[in-house]
Amino acid sequence: MRRARQRNTIKVEPLRAWPTRPSEIAAVCLSRNEVATLPEFLKHYRRLGVTRFIFLDDASTDGTRELLLAENDVDVWTSPVRYVDAKRGKLWREALFNEYGLDRWYLNVDADEFLFYDGCGGHSLFDVVEVLNKSGIKRLPAPMIDIYHSDDGAAVGGDPWKAPHLFDAAGYTAELTKRGISIKGGPRRRIFGETNELMKYPLIYWDEACSLGVSIHQPLPYTRNFSPIWGALLHFKFFGDYGTKIEAAVADGQHFNGSMHYRAIAEALRKYGKIDFVFEHTTRFQGPNQLRELGLISPIDYQGHRISTKAALL
Repeated sequence: MRRARQRNTIKVEPLRAWPTRPSEIAAVCLSRNEVATLPEFLKHYRRLGVTRFIFLDDASTDGTRELLLAENDVDVWTSPVRYVDAKRGKLWREALFNEYGLDRWYLNVDADEFLFYDGCGGHSLFDVVEVLNKSGIKRLPAPMIDIYHSDDGAAVGGDPWKAPHLFDAAGYTAELTKRGISIKGGPRRRIFGETNELMKYPLIYWDEACSLGVSIHQPLPYTRNFSPIWGALLHFKFFGDYGTKIEAAVADGQHFNGSMHYRAIAEALRKYGKIDFVFEHTTRFQGPNQLRELGLISPIDYQGHRISTKAALL
């Protein structure tokens, strides 16, 4: 594989890796005990056209690493440092971009994030990249939309993937900043009063000018963060047995500010026994057409490559 200029000194080590072609859209992912969601994750992105997955596994103990190593289209990397010491994974991602090369498109996601965009049932990521290239756009913004379930849905066969996928269809705010478009809201704000940034850039053209900078939510250069074409990342933090994962995150202490966000959720779970996420604007997920109609993703004209100058949510 072609190595680009080393942009940081973090060490990543391959358990298994092969060269990729620059024409491939490789998915760079971080994983930590994600064995329950990985089969659906891999299936989803294979349908979208990903032919190589590049995982940095952060000391998983639940069989995640073994599952990944059993897949022929997955490269697996490790690191002697943990998530917090890699600046919450940013340095790992940049190191992997360096390993696999500059001047190419990457899918840049976590193992609990599922990208949807207008037409994704019939158009691959290659089609999206073609539109972005012809429009002079180098990133696809996508806010995280937290997915949750009702109490009844949580118990369906003990399998969270058989439960209804519920989400907040309203209650988001958008603001233009000098670093990009800021999106906040969802259940984390209305239940916990948090102001987490939801915007991410899961499809990104990585070249010499790029850096994840201060935050993965605001990559450099900032001028590339203002795109009229949006997708959405369905985020499965609050799905399935999330209580166990929250407690594990608290004990691990690898997240921002001593895992403060996870501590707040864990405290609520201990106090109330459960969290009722459902409210008046809770909606069952029905597909990308629904997200477009709600204004959570933007329309894409694949034939004429015409794009709206009005971004979703604004």
